[in-house]
Amino acid sequence: MRFLLDTHTLLWWLGDPDRLSADARVAIRDGSNDVFVSAVSAWEIAIKKRVGRLEAPDDLETQIDKNRFMPLPIGFSHALAIEHLPGIHRDPFDRLLVVQARLETLTIVTRDDIIPKYGVSVLMA
Repeated sequence: MRFLLDTHTLLWWLGDPDRLSADARVAIRDGSNDVFVSAVSAWEIAIKKRVGRLEAPDDLETQIDKNRFMPLPIGFSHALAIEHLPGIHRDPFDRLLVVQARLETLTIVTRDDIIPKYGVSVLMA
């Protein structure tokens, strides 16, 4: 399967994996699955770290590589698809993750209860 980690899921995996559901831990750990981390999450983490609202590893890129996660860049198609996304979620980071999941056929690993309302595939974190 192909998974996209929501930002909080990534941070929980790196810092406190027991916060994740057993299903999420199994899916992330399973080497036969492709696990993606979006540039959206890196952007969100950088912004929130800078203003003191979040603690995250200083070597995030190294941690992503070490955990065999695959980086997912933000492309023009992702950005432009936001125009057609219903206004269910107000968080711009989550809206971009939803668009990426749709366009790239990924299952989002999240605990956000709003994201499933978009009809994307979700594995509850």
